[in-house]
Amino acid sequence: MNLLFAVAAGSALGGVARYVITGALQSPLSQFPWGTFVVNVVGCLILGATARVVGTAGDLSPVARTFIAAGFCGAFTTFSAFSYETLTMLEKGATARALSYVAASVLLGLLAAMAGAQLARGIR
Repeated sequence: MNLLFAVAAGSALGGVARYVITGALQSPLSQFPWGTFVVNVVGCLILGATARVVGTAGDLSPVARTFIAAGFCGAFTTFSAFSYETLTMLEKGATARALSYVAASVLLGLLAAMAGAQLARGIR
């Protein structure tokens, strides 16, 4: 039951954080979904750091790990929104923009996960 509460609490915070950050970064004048992009990269950074801490030392309790990974990051990252925004760009004929969005999101997401893991390793 504690794990379910951890997911619920993390999801509530992650969802609110995503809403605030996306709203702050997304301009109605921009053709690029900056809010979703930044949230996905930051979410990858957080998850990478969390996984490294758990994977190397097991310093996080199952409740804390679930709160961060399944709860917060699960609600914070917006891969479904990313996919839909990419589809919308493709449907509007903005193929180059869509492909650059996908490539940059994947590349920077991987780099952020690596940075998070490295950061966690350095903190320990």
